[in-house]
Amino acid sequence: MTGSPSRQAVRALQAALAAEEAASYGYGVIGAHLTGSALADATADWVAHQRARDVLQLSLQARGAAPVPAAVAYQLPHPVGTAAEASSLAVILEERVARAYLGLVALTDQSLRQLGALQVRAAALRGAAWRGRTVAFPGLPPSALARRS
Repeated sequence: MTGSPSRQAVRALQAALAAEEAASYGYGVIGAHLTGSALADATADWVAHQRARDVLQLSLQARGAAPVPAAVAYQLPHPVGTAAEASSLAVILEERVARAYLGLVALTDQSLRQLGALQVRAAALRGAAWRGRTVAFPGLPPSALARRS
């Protein structure tokens, strides 16, 4: 990252906030296609993203930065018309949230690093629940894990 530590922190916080806002929107779509315990799980995850959003907004404000408002709507990575497609969307959203929080983990500010690590873990656990299995290094694309010669 380039720039001062406070600018880096604000950029990373804004990126995490954007991911949380997109996830909150996406879980609204997800919930419309689920019933029973899956709907309850989606609702709990939606609430978790809303709470995380609130923490990020407060953290930005504490640093004198205005949180970027949520978009009115978000482009979904694929259409959602079934429970399976809803679950697939949840996995993608959690991966994106984990990836955004890795930006906080990379900072020098210990409290932001801890927040980032805790939220990467939370996103990884939610993603694993929707996926049905865990993945190594949540938030990192497979290309980041490829060996380079």
